[in-house]
Amino acid sequence: MAELENPNPQKISVFHGLTRPSISIQSYLERIFKYANCSPSCFIVAYVYLDRFVQRQPSLPINSFNVHRLLITSVMVAAKFLDDMYYNNAYYAKVGGISTIEMNFLELDFLFGLSFHLNVTPKAFHTYCTYLQREMLLLQPPLNVAESSLSIARSAKLHSCFNEDETTSQQKQQQQLAV
Repeated sequence: MAELENPNPQKISVFHGLTRPSISIQSYLERIFKYANCSPSCFIVAYVYLDRFVQRQPSLPINSFNVHRLLITSVMVAAKFLDDMYYNNAYYAKVGGISTIEMNFLELDFLFGLSFHLNVTPKAFHTYCTYLQREMLLLQPPLNVAESSLSIARSAKLHSCFNEDETTSQQKQQQQLAV
């Protein structure tokens, strides 16, 4: 009996978990945001890295078995590349709910999957940032007139949070901890 070959076999990688995590993707991202303490730019760059990774690994689909590990790894790599101060792999592993050994393997596989192409040009950064800002605005429910000024303030804050010249209170706190 001849077996049928799949022309596009799906690859299982170190990112593939044995079970689906019980935490939702949104809750997981909120957890990473809360505990990673990385600059807002890291999240944009992490998104760039994920996009590059998927383009270079077409046989590795993003699914509920691997998305959480890809997210924590991309944020960690972005923080290490961009930020002057960042946590070690053991900390990110704890935030991500995985072992330090697994975090180390994920980082290595991710870097090789990107061919160590970590630099993000200002133009690419702006493109991805603009895309994410548009997506966030689409997710917001319609506002009434009383809430419109609050919405404008939020949008201005969202735009300014990616301004590299500003120092956030979070960054100030990290600087104080370093001293």
